[in-house]
Amino acid sequence: MKFTKKSHACVRLEKDGRTLVIDPGVFTEEDAAVGADAILVTHEHPDHFSEGHLRAGLEANPQAEIWTLKSVADQLSAAFPGRVHTVGHGDTFTAAGFDVQVHGELHAVIHPDIPRITNVGYLVDGGRVFHPGDALTLPDHPVETLLLPVQAPWSKISEVIDYVREVKPQRAYDIHDALLTDLARPAYDRQIGTLGGSEHLRLAPGETADI
Repeated sequence: MKFTKKSHACVRLEKDGRTLVIDPGVFTEEDAAVGADAILVTHEHPDHFSEGHLRAGLEANPQAEIWTLKSVADQLSAAFPGRVHTVGHGDTFTAAGFDVQVHGELHAVIHPDIPRITNVGYLVDGGRVFHPGDALTLPDHPVETLLLPVQAPWSKISEVIDYVREVKPQRAYDIHDALLTDLARPAYDRQIGTLGGSEHLRLAPGETADI
């Protein structure tokens, strides 16, 4: 499987000539979903869900489909009938040849005064990849590659480190990093790499790896 890091929380996975894109949001390149056969969206926040990015992907490929939670699906299903599928915790489906399990229900707490919205994570191909969206969800399943939300308004680095320890992936690649400055990256790399207990890796937007 080829893994391509896009800006912020978006990734592309390619296998057997087909492409799966997760979370193309407003911090992500405008063409991030173009060429996708399937698109997954974890929740409605704009850094994960850009209607313009999704429309570009669906218009570029008339066969492309989206799987997402209801709050996102309701905004797209009328424009793309039959191509937008609503999913929730415990669901399983196949998208562009990738087997997907849905884990999680709620976004992480940003502040007690801010109501929590729905958030789901996607476990791909039996645990080869897990994208949790904006939550530190434990998939209760072995994970080879964890896509790690490394920095967010709702997290602190001790929670990120403990999340890696709990999931125990073979490797963790940083995502959710658009707001992390270059000055901070060495500290995050050192602390997560030293204390997390798993191989900690980072790709620049556009870089790829075989996983």
